[in-house]
Amino acid sequence: MTRPLSLPPVPAVGLPALQRRTSAVLVVSQILGGLGVAIGIALAPMLAAEVSGSEALSGLAPTASVLGTALLSLPLAALMTSRGRRSGLMLAYLIGALGGGLVVLATMLPSFPLLLLGMAGFGAGSLAGLQARFAAADLVGPERRGRAISTVVWATTIGSVLGPNISAPASRLFRGTPVPEAAGPFLCSAAVFLLAGLVVALALRPDPLLTARALAPEGPEGPPKGSLRAGIEAVRASPMARLALVTVTVSHTAMVSIMVMTPVDLSRHGAGLQLIGLVISGHIAGMYAFSPVMGWLADRLGRLTVIGLAVGLLSCAALLAGTAGPRHGQTAAGLFVLGLGWSAGMIAGSALLTDAVPRSAQAAVQGLSDLTMSAAAGVGGATAGVIVAQWGYGPLNAMGAALLLPVAVLALRRSLRQRPDAGRGRSAADPRAPGPGPLCLGTSPRPLRRGVVVLRG
Repeated sequence: MTRPLSLPPVPAVGLPALQRRTSAVLVVSQILGGLGVAIGIALAPMLAAEVSGSEALSGLAPTASVLGTALLSLPLAALMTSRGRRSGLMLAYLIGALGGGLVVLATMLPSFPLLLLGMAGFGAGSLAGLQARFAAADLVGPERRGRAISTVVWATTIGSVLGPNISAPASRLFRGTPVPEAAGPFLCSAAVFLLAGLVVALALRPDPLLTARALAPEGPEGPPKGSLRAGIEAVRASPMARLALVTVTVSHTAMVSIMVMTPVDLSRHGAGLQLIGLVISGHIAGMYAFSPVMGWLADRLGRLTVIGLAVGLLSCAALLAGTAGPRHGQTAAGLFVLGLGWSAGMIAGSALLTDAVPRSAQAAVQGLSDLTMSAAAGVGGATAGVIVAQWGYGPLNAMGAALLLPVAVLALRRSLRQRPDAGRGRSAADPRAPGPGPLCLGTSPRPLRRGVVVLRG
């Protein structure tokens, strides 16, 4: 196992100031990364149909992106374990940029296999955004972890809203050039990914994960572990970690499965492209715009409470959307609530996952989480089309709601077994263990005197 890099001497800095600076850098990179993903991914199905010559293959482009996110999760988690967040995020953005370049090359040749390979690499841009939420939690205590994660998730709103609106102008930029207009947005995405990687390279110093480790000695946990086996073992050892992993995976899978088929159902009931766009925009607003509220609730009321809220919201969304039929307003309301439920499940689940495992295994478990949720969502999105074609949009929503049953059962069991404050910002693998004081970091019992960080190599 490669040992993590030792940190060079760093001047003493206030811990709150370091936390704020790290959060600001992650927010800026998240805005850029979200923008890069949204610029390109909006035109991926159309580009796939154009290159392959078949509309039936158009769905493989976004599927390849999701699979790329899943396949790269563990290698990048291992890199972060040994080299820190900065190296992992930089590499993720670089791979995303290379993927965007391959997509452009594939349209010029043309080559459909190369297009799918490029889309798989493009998925690394999404993975960087997923891992950034965990990086935001490295330097904060459990009592503020939900809010730290939610701030970075909220930043995705800006890029996700602006991106699709930039796609058309980005296409026009390449008129009269060898680059096909439909591929132009991917070239812009690649440039934005490179800019996001540059921001991380220059400004994410000191590295938040390595800094947190320097403040929390290995102790009985042993050295950091970044393998898949280490992640699985850590999750198996903690009931709360299992609940968190199931929550994140199911929330994401239910959301993706319902969301991807909503435009199809709307068009079947006479909705035009403008209305479909408004419904999806409302859904995205529900996913990201209210994430600070979910983070505050997760810290204030507890992770288990917000996980229960996620189950309720996602079930309500499935009921609203699945029974809407031609009532487009009801469908829009259902998709907005679907976004809120995803936000609650993602933020509370991510915070609980970090709380529930030892610091030495956190990066491995976080990589396992992104692998599991991306792979499950890819299967769910692909299966959703078959379900709608065979049985309809209503049964799809019913099945999405049924996926939530394991989360509800596990959350209820943990609530009954733990004290009332269990699941609220605990740092140890056993959520019943006392949480650290306001000046403690992670699982370290050593207080930080006056909030000052002094790092030595």
